[in-house]
Amino acid sequence: MIAHLRGIISKGPVGEMTIDVSGVGYKVQVPTAVWDEVAENTPTLVHIFTYVREDRLDLYGFLDAHTKTLFETLIGLSGIGPKLGLELCSAPRALLLQAVNDNDASLLSQIKGIGKKTAEKLLLELKSLMEKHPHIFVTAGSTETLRAEYDQDVIAALTQLGFSVQEVHRILPTLPKELVTTEERVTAALRSL
Repeated sequence: MIAHLRGIISKGPVGEMTIDVSGVGYKVQVPTAVWDEVAENTPTLVHIFTYVREDRLDLYGFLDAHTKTLFETLIGLSGIGPKLGLELCSAPRALLLQAVNDNDASLLSQIKGIGKKTAEKLLLELKSLMEKHPHIFVTAGSTETLRAEYDQDVIAALTQLGFSVQEVHRILPTLPKELVTTEERVTAALRSL
């Protein structure tokens, strides 16, 4: 199995990149957050999960071992395949932590591909994972910051306007902290998106 690859990154469509290792290009699927973060034409170390089935061999890449562990755990669950696992790994870690701390499956059901029943089952699995591997969920920021960044009214308004949850979660942390009302935050987010 491939544990990691270090090579030059070339981005493909969102969520896909090629890692050139000594002239051999490895096609790797990555969470959107990883795709956004890596720079093209730079040497990068990517932790790899090799997914093997009788009709396919796919590589999934992560910038840290904790996210790889999260992905491995998620795809081991019934009903969660690699595509949905990547969506969950693209969600901000603080959102997963907040869902576990607040025992709120509705936060998870906002992620693309997660229905109500899957969210409830996933919440139980995330609680178990948090007990076994708490370091996966370590985040910087206070509870107040989390509430501001994951304001459910703002998320609901923007997703109703057609934006994906991932887009909304990417922009919310960048909004000025002095914006306190939902209306102000939605307006500022629309200007940024």
